[in-house]
Amino acid sequence: MNVVRRLVRDAPGEIPGLFCYHGSLKQAIGRLYKRHLPLEIFFQNNFKGEIFMSEQVLKSGNAMERSRTRTLVQVAMLGAVAGVLMNFEFPLPFLAPSFYQMDFSEIPVLIGSFAMGPLAGVLVELIKILVHLVTRGTMTAGVGDVANFLMGCAYVIPAGLLYRYHHVKTRKHAVAGMAAGTVLTTILACFANAFVLLPAYGKAFGMPVQAFVEMGTAVHSSVNSLLGFVALIIVPFNLVKYTIVSVIVFFVYKRIRVVLRGD
Repeated sequence: MNVVRRLVRDAPGEIPGLFCYHGSLKQAIGRLYKRHLPLEIFFQNNFKGEIFMSEQVLKSGNAMERSRTRTLVQVAMLGAVAGVLMNFEFPLPFLAPSFYQMDFSEIPVLIGSFAMGPLAGVLVELIKILVHLVTRGTMTAGVGDVANFLMGCAYVIPAGLLYRYHHVKTRKHAVAGMAAGTVLTTILACFANAFVLLPAYGKAFGMPVQAFVEMGTAVHSSVNSLLGFVALIIVPFNLVKYTIVSVIVFFVYKRIRVVLRGD
């Protein structure tokens, strides 16, 4: 009964969470001491509700921890798959010069954004770039990798926002999100290439911007200026690339979501 004496001396309120709803702890423990009840029966009779509430809180906390761990694992898994897919890039010579590469690495990124939200999509995008740099390195002095990350984020963030945060998620919302992401990415690509990326490429490889315009002329004879390069090379390339990715995700997402959610 020394445990009971200590409880009587220290009570009430020194045991957080479990007894916070019971105002007469000293009296109850006093009854235990007088009746010599087993401690287990005493707690069952006097604090059944509080113990149940504490168990529910613990179960809820464990569920949240498992969900957080599951999300981190899925983000890492999708990022690794996207990084591997990025290694299988190929040019579209009928659309753009060979330094613009087509790949399907945005498929896992968009799936992650749809399933877990746009922040998860950004993390998948970041892991994708890191995996690509580790496994293959960079052939663009890092400029292409930064561009890929920025364009990927511009694509998956609006797509994830428009789809994820609707109360009822439908294919209509998914299509709207992917269309918004494709348009935003294309607009960003136009300005980024004209004012940042092409000049950075030129500086990295000792080439004037006009040299890229001439590469565009070889693909499309109407390209004779930077504005023409943006309008006739950058716009079609990005529209085609992200439309293809959107169509693939549209048909595979529902099946993959079942695996991610464990339904």
